[in-house]
Amino acid sequence: MASELCKTISVARLEKHKNLFLNYRNLHHFPLELLKDEGLQYLERLYMKRNSLTTLPENLAQKLPNLVELYLHSNNIVVVPEAIGSLVKLQCLDLSDNALEIVCPEIGRLRALRHLRLANNQLQFLPPEVGDLKELQTLDISTNRLLTLPERLHLCLSLQYLTVDRNRLWYVPRHLCQLPSLNELSMAGNRLAFLPLDLGRSRELQYVYVDNNIHLKGLPSYLYNKVIGCSGCGAPIQVSEVKLLSFSSGQLTVFLPAEVKAIGTENDHVLPLQELAMRCLYHTYHSFLKDLNFLSPISLPRSLLELLHCPLGHCHRCSEPMFTIVYPKLFPLRETPMAGLHQGRTAVSFVAYCCSTQCLQTFDLLS
Repeated sequence: MASELCKTISVARLEKHKNLFLNYRNLHHFPLELLKDEGLQYLERLYMKRNSLTTLPENLAQKLPNLVELYLHSNNIVVVPEAIGSLVKLQCLDLSDNALEIVCPEIGRLRALRHLRLANNQLQFLPPEVGDLKELQTLDISTNRLLTLPERLHLCLSLQYLTVDRNRLWYVPRHLCQLPSLNELSMAGNRLAFLPLDLGRSRELQYVYVDNNIHLKGLPSYLYNKVIGCSGCGAPIQVSEVKLLSFSSGQLTVFLPAEVKAIGTENDHVLPLQELAMRCLYHTYHSFLKDLNFLSPISLPRSLLELLHCPLGHCHRCSEPMFTIVYPKLFPLRETPMAGLHQGRTAVSFVAYCCSTQCLQTFDLLS
């Protein structure tokens, strides 16, 4: 594996590659080959998702000076090092699904940054310097431990999509209402009791998602003509396991997602049953899947077993793994930062219960 990795990096250096894919390599340390000599001066995009990295090298910017996109989704990184601030050309940084507890103030030096994803970490606060990111368009900090948002966030004048689902927010800074470019604000699954009266006053803000805030009693009048509803990635439906559908193999029982129980009509758009079952299996065996020789006690076709080890991708909103679809269009259908990938006819999958055959079937509609 080490020799193969060295060969891949050597070829990239020799041929002056702009893109380098090092996903699923079981890396525990940043490859020294990347940092050798002058590094990879031509590299613009580095993909290192689904490894076991715990930190980043201090000389990262010196060795990869032209890096534009850095994808570190699903590692074990605890701290964003100060060195990250030297990547002056960086436009996209994905640190979702790590173990982040601190984001260093130097992140505010990334003046070219447009997309920042910090979902599924352990952050309790963001540094005020985030407000220095004048070009930032997308900020995803869902599924963390945030109690509040930095007051200076309203200085991100280019911010269009802000996702703060499943945190511990109990109020929204009124300054956020001043964001001139904000189009979508998602704060599902928090502890919000009220919203600023000015929220929605901007014409640019069209989508507001505040579902699963059980203490929220009302909405500002400016939101009455906006799109208000479930983002599809809020807090999970709370249903006791006794009521959940399940399937068993030997001593092992895997409960299916609560959405399956809720299906009754053709209007209930949810993910296909196969996709939901694969996600349940993935979460059940997540700690074992790093062992490439791991065999599931449940008999699966080889193709599906391989997918368990290596999902097709992850949802850009909730970071859930995807196995049978490239990009989940969750209910309700709406415009998202990635809507451009779905021009024309869009496939919408749902599961319906067939009474005549007493089985679950998957249908595909084209809308």
